[in-house]
Amino acid sequence: MARLSLIELKQQISADPNVLIVQDLDGVCMPLVRDPLTRVLPVAYIEAVAKLGHRFRVLTNGEHSSTRGVNRLVESALAPGRDPAAEGLYLPGLAAGGVQSQTRHGLISHPGVTPAELQFLKAVPTLLSRGVGEIIRQITPDAKAEEQERLAQAAVLDNELSPTLNLNVLFAGLCPEVEEQRQLQRLSLGLLQNIEKQAQEQGLADSFFVHLAPNLGEHKGQEQLKWASPENRGTSDFQFMLRGAVKEAGLLVLLNQHIERSTGKAPLGADFNVRSAPRTAEGLLALAEDCIAPETMPTLIGIADTITSEWVVEGDQAGWRRGGSDRGFLTLLQQIGQTFETPNRVVLIDSSGGELDRPSLQDPELKGLSDPEDPLRLDVLVPAGPEAYVEWFVDLADNVF
Repeated sequence: MARLSLIELKQQISADPNVLIVQDLDGVCMPLVRDPLTRVLPVAYIEAVAKLGHRFRVLTNGEHSSTRGVNRLVESALAPGRDPAAEGLYLPGLAAGGVQSQTRHGLISHPGVTPAELQFLKAVPTLLSRGVGEIIRQITPDAKAEEQERLAQAAVLDNELSPTLNLNVLFAGLCPEVEEQRQLQRLSLGLLQNIEKQAQEQGLADSFFVHLAPNLGEHKGQEQLKWASPENRGTSDFQFMLRGAVKEAGLLVLLNQHIERSTGKAPLGADFNVRSAPRTAEGLLALAEDCIAPETMPTLIGIADTITSEWVVEGDQAGWRRGGSDRGFLTLLQQIGQTFETPNRVVLIDSSGGELDRPSLQDPELKGLSDPEDPLRLDVLVPAGPEAYVEWFVDLADNVF
C-alpha cells in the first residue's frame, strides 16, 4: 500500500467526523535535545492543540508537571499575563506512560497509583544521583570533582512518576568511544535494576519496571538494551516507571475516554486506567474487540518518532529485533484499525535532526527504524522533522476544524 503525504492525511481527517489524534511529544512537536530544560514549544502549536479540542490527546513517557514537565514549556511560551489554566492551553492527555492524566485546564490525577508507590518514587532521584556519581567516578576517576557533580546533576531527571537517568550529556562529556558508551550503558542498567530490587524488598515487587529508550523490544519480560554502535548511541534513557505504564495501555485509556465524551458511556468502565488494563498487547486488543461497539470507534491517528529494528545474531539464532517506546501503541492502533475496519494511520516523524543521534527517515531503507518484514505499516513519513510537522499541525487546526 502506497504511503500518504501530509496533505492527503489532512484531507482524510477533514472528511471524517470522528477522529482522535494521539501524539507523542519529544521528537515530534519539538526537536530532541540533551537537556529537557532547553526544550521550546511554539505558541502556535499550543493554540492549535486547544482548537482541536476533543479530537487530540498527548501520550508521552515524559511528564506534565515537575520542573522538567511539559507544563513549564507551555507557561514559558505564553506572553506574560496569559493563564494557560484559565484559557485551557495545557496539553490534555496522558504522561509518564499513562499514569499521569491531565485536562486542558491543568487538572492532574494519578489513576491507579498507590501512596506507597508515590512514596518510593520520591526517593528514586536521590538514589539515581548517588549511583550515577559513582559511575562517573569509575569511568573518569581523574576528572575534577566539580565536573563530576555537574554531569551527575544534569543526567538525573527528577520526574515525579518516572525518574530518569539520561545519558546524552554523559555521552557527550565523557564517552566519545563506542566501548566507553557501552560501559556507561551497562553500568546504568545495573543501577536501575538495583533500585528495582530495593523496591521489591520493600514489598513493591509488582510496582515498577525499567523502561529503556530506545530499546529492541522485550525478551522474557525485560526490555532489551540497544547497545551503542558506530552508527548511533542506542539506549540513552533509563526510566524507572510504574508497571502497567506503557503507551499501548494508555492508548486504550484515551480511546475509552473519547468514546465516553462522544456517547456518554465509557465502554471499558469509568475507572479504567493503565494499571488495571491487561498487561499484554493481545489482551488489550481482545478487550477493545469485546467491549467497544464498532459504530462508536473513531478513526485513530498515531503520531510518534521512536521505533527501532535491528538484525541481531545470537549464537546460531538470527532475526529482526524490534522495539522503541512508540512501537507498542502504534502497532495496537494499527491492529484496532484492522479489527474494526477503520482507516487508522501511523505517522512517523524524523527526530534525527535534533541534538541526539538517531536513525533517519532520509535513509530510503529506514535502517534502524524498520525492516522489510516489519508488521508495523508506516502510513505517513515526515522526513523534515518536527518543524514541518508543527507547520502542518497548525494548518490543520486553523483550516479543518
